Amino acid sequence: MKEKITAWLASMKKNHGTPPKKSVIRKSHVPMRLNFLFFIVFILFVALIIQLSYLQIVNGNTFKENIASSTKKAVQTNAPRGMIYDSSGKALVSNQANQAIVFTRSPGMDAEDLLKLANKLNKLIDVPAEDLTIRDKKDYWLANTSNYKQAEKRLSESEKVDKHGDELASGKLYSKIVDKVTDQEISFDAQTLKAATIFKKMNGAYSLTPTFIKNTGVTNEEIAIIGENTADLSGISTGMDWTRSYPYGDTMSTILGTVSTEKAGLPADDINYYLTKGYSRNDRVGLSYLEKQYESVLRGTKAQTEVTLNKKQEIVDQTTTYAGEKGDNLMLTMNLDFQQKTADILKKYYQSLITSGAAKNSPGAYVVVTNPQNGEVLAMTGLTHDTTTGALEDDTLGTINKSFEPGSVVKGATISAGYEQKVISGNQVLVDEPIKLQSSASKSSWFNRSGQIALSAEQALELSSNAYMMKIVYLMLGQTYTPNSSIKLDTSVFKKLRSMYAQYGLGTNTGIDLPGESSGLVNSDLSADDIMGKALDLSYGNYDTYTALQLAQYVSTIANGGKRIAPHIVKGIYSNDSNGNLGDLKQMVTPKILNQVDISQDELAIIKQGFYNVVHGSNANRTGSLLQDAKMDVAGKTGTAETFAPNANDPQNPYSVVTSTFIGYAPASNPKVAVSVVLPRLENESAHANLLIAKEIFNLYADMYGAN
Repeated sequence: MKEKITAWLASMKKNHGTPPKKSVIRKSHVPMRLNFLFFIVFILFVALIIQLSYLQIVNGNTFKENIASSTKKAVQTNAPRGMIYDSSGKALVSNQANQAIVFTRSPGMDAEDLLKLANKLNKLIDVPAEDLTIRDKKDYWLANTSNYKQAEKRLSESEKVDKHGDELASGKLYSKIVDKVTDQEISFDAQTLKAATIFKKMNGAYSLTPTFIKNTGVTNEEIAIIGENTADLSGISTGMDWTRSYPYGDTMSTILGTVSTEKAGLPADDINYYLTKGYSRNDRVGLSYLEKQYESVLRGTKAQTEVTLNKKQEIVDQTTTYAGEKGDNLMLTMNLDFQQKTADILKKYYQSLITSGAAKNSPGAYVVVTNPQNGEVLAMTGLTHDTTTGALEDDTLGTINKSFEPGSVVKGATISAGYEQKVISGNQVLVDEPIKLQSSASKSSWFNRSGQIALSAEQALELSSNAYMMKIVYLMLGQTYTPNSSIKLDTSVFKKLRSMYAQYGLGTNTGIDLPGESSGLVNSDLSADDIMGKALDLSYGNYDTYTALQLAQYVSTIANGGKRIAPHIVKGIYSNDSNGNLGDLKQMVTPKILNQVDISQDELAIIKQGFYNVVHGSNANRTGSLLQDAKMDVAGKTGTAETFAPNANDPQNPYSVVTSTFIGYAPASNPKVAVSVVLPRLENESAHANLLIAKEIFNLYADMYGAN
C-alpha cells in the first residue's frame, strides 16, 4: 500500500513540472445574447411599473368609483313641499308627517321574488286590503311558478302562436295565460287579499324607485318589526311620508289648488315635461292653481340614498347620503280674516237676493278686491247658485274664469277710446238723446227716454249716459247722428273700442299668477245684419263679457294713473327656519306693469272726476250715492246690463234679466283698495246689492287697515 502511494506522488510531480500545451479558445456569442435579453426584460419591467403607477396613482380613484358604481346605486326620495301662508303668517297649507314602510325594487327582482317578499311582509305588518281588480288578483296568483305552469298548460298549441305560426311574444302569451285563471282560483280570503295588495304595490314599482307600501296608520311596533327583520326583507325600509294639511278647512281651497297622490303620480298630459325636469313617475306634483303655478318653488329637493347591490342585483344595504330639503314657502297677498269676512259679506247679500226671488235665475255672484298700486289681490270670492235647488257653493275661481256682460262700468274705457281716436277732447259736451235707427228699437239712457240733455264727459259718467257712449261710436265712424237714419257699416269701430278696452285689461288676460284664467268673451262674428247696432251696445257694456278680475284690473288702472298692473296672489317666496316653518324672505314679487293706457293724465283726470261724481256729485240721478257715507272716500261706477237667462221650460223664450255690477276705489285721492262686484242675471236691481256689498267691503278695509 505504501509503495502505491509513493508511485502516485511521483507521478503528480512529473505532471506538474511539464507545462501544458496551449489550446485554441473559441469566443462564444451566448453572453451577448443573454445581455440583450436581460435589457429587453428590464425595459418591459420599467414600462410595467410606469403603467401600474399610472393606474394606481393617476387613475386610482376613477377606477375605484367605476368598481363601486357597479355595486352601488343612487336612489332619490321626495322631500316635503313648501307651505303656503296668508299675508299675516297663518299657515293655510301645511304638511302632515307620517311614518311609512318603503319598498325599493332591485333590478334583479322578478314576480316570484316579489310574491315571496309580499307574503313575508304580510305576516309582519297590517296593510289594509284595497279594491283589487280581477287582473290584480290573477297577477298575484300567477306569480307562483307552479300556478303559472298550471295555467299555461291550459293553452292549446294554436293559442301559443300567432296567425303566422310564430311563437307569441312574452307579453301576449302572458295575457292569454291570465285568461285561463278561473274565478275560483282567485277567490281569496281576507289575509290573502292583504298580501295581494302588497304585491300589487311592489309589482307596480319601478326599479330603484322608492314606493310606499304603507304610509298611513303605521305603528311604532311595525317600525320596530321592520327594523328587526331588515336583513330578510330585501328592499324594505322605514321612512317618513307627508300629506297636505289644511288648518282652516276649505277656506280658499280652490285658489290653493291640489297635489297628486303617489299612486296617481305625474299627470298623464304632462308626464314627458316632468320627466325631463328630473321627476319620477310616482312623484307628487301640483295639479291646479297655486300648487301648480308655483310647483318649482314648492317642490322640495329630493333626499339621496345609496343602495348597495350584490352580484344577484339584490339590495343588501341602504345608506342615506343626503337628507333632502323641504321646498320653499309662499306668502300670499291675502289676509285670511279679510278674505273670510269679504266672502261672508257677499254670501249675506246674495242669500238675501235669493230669498227675495231677485236671484232665482242668477248663476252666482263674484267679488274681487285688489291694491291698485301694486296689483296685490286682497280678496277674491265667488258663489255658484243652483237655480233648481237653491244650493250655494264656493266658486272663487269663477272670479277669473266666468264672464258676464258688465254694463255701464265700461264707460270710462269708452270715453278713453274717444280720446285715443281724437273724436272727443277734454270734458266735451254731447247731447244725450234716444238713438233711433231705421227699423230698430230705440236705445236710450235710463234717465232720459225722450228728451235732449247736453252732458259733459264727467256728467255722462255721473249719470251713466248710454247716448253719450253711442255718439262716440258715431264720431269714430265719421258720422253725425240724426234720428231714424242708418248707421255706417264699418266694423273697424269694434277694433278701435276693443283696443282701448284691452289696454285696461278688458277682453284680454290680466296676467294673474294662476292658471286657467278666461279672457272673457269677445264676440268675433261681425257678419250679423244688426252688427252696427251691436257696436252701439258694446260702447255701454251690453255685448262683450268680462270676468270680475278683469273689471278689478280695469278700475285699478284708472285709480293708479293709467298703469295696467298684473294682479298677483303671491306676495313673496320664503325659506324655512330650523323647524321647517316660515323663514327669511328670498324673493319679493314685484309689480309687473303690462302697459300704460294711451291717454293723457288730464284726460284720465276727467274720467276719475266722473267716477267721483257717481258717488259724491250733486245730481240727484247719480247712480252711486249710497256709497257717499262709507268709511272711505269712494269713487266708482255702477253698471247694469240687460241680458237673458235660460228658460228650461221654454228654451225659445229666455227670461229677461239684468246683470248688476260695480267698480270703485278708495281713498279717491290716493287709492289703496279697489273693488269689483258682479251679480249676474238678477230679476231687478231694486235692492242695490252691488252698492251695499261694495260699501261693506270698503268699511271692512277701513276697520282693518285704516280709512286713509
